[in-house]
Amino acid sequence: MTIDRRRFLAGAAGASGALLGACASPNPTPSATPTAAAAAAAAPPPPRPFFIGDPGQALLPRGSAPRVVVAGGGWGGLTTAKHLRRLAPGAEVVLLEKNPVFFSCPLSNKWLVDVVDDAFLTHDYLRVADRHGYRYVQCEVTAVDRRARRVHSSAGWLDYDYLVLAPGIRYDYEAWFGNDRRAADAARQRFPAAYVPNAEHHALKRALKSFKGGDWVMTLPPPPQRCPPSPYERACMVAWHFKTNKIPGRVTILDHKSGVAPIGPGFRAAFEELYKDYIRYVPNAAVLEVDPFNRRIKTKAGEMRFDHAVLMAPHQAGDLAWKADAIGRTPEGKASGWADVDPQMLHLRGDDRVYVIGDAVGVVAPSFRFYPKSAHVANAHGQIVAGYLAERLAGRRPTTKLPDNLCYMMVNAGPREAVSVQFDYTLNAQGVIEQTQIDDNDRRAELVAENFRWAGLKFEDMFG
Repeated sequence: MTIDRRRFLAGAAGASGALLGACASPNPTPSATPTAAAAAAAAPPPPRPFFIGDPGQALLPRGSAPRVVVAGGGWGGLTTAKHLRRLAPGAEVVLLEKNPVFFSCPLSNKWLVDVVDDAFLTHDYLRVADRHGYRYVQCEVTAVDRRARRVHSSAGWLDYDYLVLAPGIRYDYEAWFGNDRRAADAARQRFPAAYVPNAEHHALKRALKSFKGGDWVMTLPPPPQRCPPSPYERACMVAWHFKTNKIPGRVTILDHKSGVAPIGPGFRAAFEELYKDYIRYVPNAAVLEVDPFNRRIKTKAGEMRFDHAVLMAPHQAGDLAWKADAIGRTPEGKASGWADVDPQMLHLRGDDRVYVIGDAVGVVAPSFRFYPKSAHVANAHGQIVAGYLAERLAGRRPTTKLPDNLCYMMVNAGPREAVSVQFDYTLNAQGVIEQTQIDDNDRRAELVAENFRWAGLKFEDMFG
């Protein structure tokens, strides 16, 4: 390991000069003595330790191998990095992720009621990067210059040949609060949605464990949203916790939609047969106003007060997509909120050097419009784009591949029972993507076992 010699010598020279000056003039005359302010202004800045990141410096030296930068280390980004190293071993793969460890949103509803523990959902970024031969850098991406093919981060800038954006989602609190940052921060801190992997999940779990009773309200974001059936699963897990621990609480689900979907019959049966006294479902309840200070919420279906809430604001593509200017436009010219990608190739329209995968992907078909914003789809996108890039790096033209989707939702934690939904995708004769949806509404233990087998296979695919 070497030290930046010029920086080291510059620092040493500055220090030596100060010492020599002090020795040369033990009794300086007033006219030769600078003021403290002038001396401070004239002195060079102290040298920065070499390993302290500087946004203005190159993060990594550029080698001869083609470089693929993957920004975002969720289900999609991790999958891309691993599979690309396997399929294109001659490429340099760099994963940029702001979090120090991976925490899985999928299965976290089960974690809320201790069906699974922390170790089941968390994984070490450094260990898996070392195992598969790509580089992991913990940093915050601050900007993407697509014209220069450069990513700027809190640790320095990085040039790329290809860029894969795996932004996940962000909460559109602006839809509720406009520019009122104080109200948005209060909603986020006091009543977190826990749909982005960070401290929100732990805050929600603490709130659930300490809840003594009353009205527990859940707002469901309007479509498209991350994992559409998961809020219903969360409501069931919270209601199961109330019922099991004899907590006099009730979950009110405020749904934008006109009915439960997907897996509607299965969830409605669970609400009625398992949690009749614990869950109240309210359709057509689009949010009009939220007051996180006085714990009030107004919807098109009425107004109510709550003791605790899971305030899920509308979803959009994550910040990375906005920083990369990847967001599409509506026919009216407004930002669509989602990345504008080629539906089959998953790169940005007009920039085939930048791919977007997972939840941030925008409209892909006129009928169903969006892929389900799920971990399964993100994992599939990661594999697909890794294959596309390997083919392009080898000088070949990739052929279209489509994802599938499979989601399991627990509705009872004792005995353990789940429902599920499956989506399949094909290209029709006109080259348009078509969707087939299969709901499995019969709650049973077999689906719980399948869910854990699914999780084991997916975690092995990303980390094994």
